[in-house]
Parts: sequence; structure tokens; C-alpha cells
Amino acid sequence: MFAEVRAGHPFRGSVPEAADGPALAVQMRDISVASGVNWGTALRTQPQGRKQPDWLRSGDILFVAKGSRNFAVCLDEVPVPAVCSQYFFLIRVRDSKQLLPAFLAWQINQAPAQRYFDKNAEGTDQLSIRRAVLEGLPIAVPAMTQQHTLIQLDQCVRQERQHLESLMHNRQQQIEALSMQLLTRQ
Repeated sequence: MFAEVRAGHPFRGSVPEAADGPALAVQMRDISVASGVNWGTALRTQPQGRKQPDWLRSGDILFVAKGSRNFAVCLDEVPVPAVCSQYFFLIRVRDSKQLLPAFLAWQINQAPAQRYFDKNAEGTDQLSIRRAVLEGLPIAVPAMTQQHTLIQLDQCVRQERQHLESLMHNRQQQIEALSMQLLTRQ
């Protein structure tokens, strides 16, 4: 096994907000496959429980285990103490000299892994991935140079997508401004 899989922090019910809490709680609404974790929307809280929280750290992978879209996000940096909620699995690569965390997250998000999750998801109202299913995911471990190359290529694709979305948004604003100008003249 190349990585350790842990459950997210076991909040009972919804995450309790604590304005002066020492930590952030990453929830489903704070994460996307395209942009990673939005730390600005994460709720400030006071993690409680019998066991010490698994504090998030750089290189950790958050895996969305509930819902129709299961994906992974690799944390480049964690700006403040933070935990992930119970809807995630926390994946920690054991040896980053053999397997890059960003490469593992990328591989989890690719079509072969997604088909595996679709085939093994459980539940009727809300689909979920069990820990054993995640741990059983077949993983390829190519040479480090190839892992680095694929990660860099993926970062280029993400940047290009952001630029295109920005251009499309600007073009839509131009069209709206022109239509307002045209329609207010009459």
C-alpha cells in the first residue's frame, strides 16, 4: 500500500461554528476538483472528540467519498490548522520519493479510477465510496520523471481552462453591454 487512508474528523451532525475557534473545517462546499480548497469559505471551528484531530498538512489528499462525483484534491499548503469533515477520506502518501501526492490525486481523478468508483459505489439515495474500496483502487506508479511531467501537464491544462473561462465571461459581459446599449436607444 502506497498510502494511508483515514476518515475525516467525526463531527456529530453539522460542523459547529466557533468564531474564535483555533481551526478551520473543510467541508464539501469548500472544495472543487478545478480549484482545490477555498480556505476563505472554510468554517472556523473547535474540533472536539476523544482522539486528537488529524490536522491537515501539505501533501495530504482529500477524497470526496459521498455523492455522485468522487474526486481527490492534493493540498499544496495548509495556511492554518485545519481538519476535513466526515464526508472526506484523508489520504497520506507514505513515501513521496516513490509516489508524488499530486500524481496520486491526479490518477484518482482520471477515467479508469472514476469507472472503478462508479462500479463500486454503494447506496440508494446518496452514493458513497467505502474505505476498503478506496484502499483497493489499482494504482500505477511510473518513474518520478513521468509523474512530474504529468503533473506539470495537468497544471497547464488547468491554467488554460481558467483563461478560457475568463475570456468567455468577458465576452458575455461585452454582449450584455452591447445589448443594453442597443435596446435602451429604442
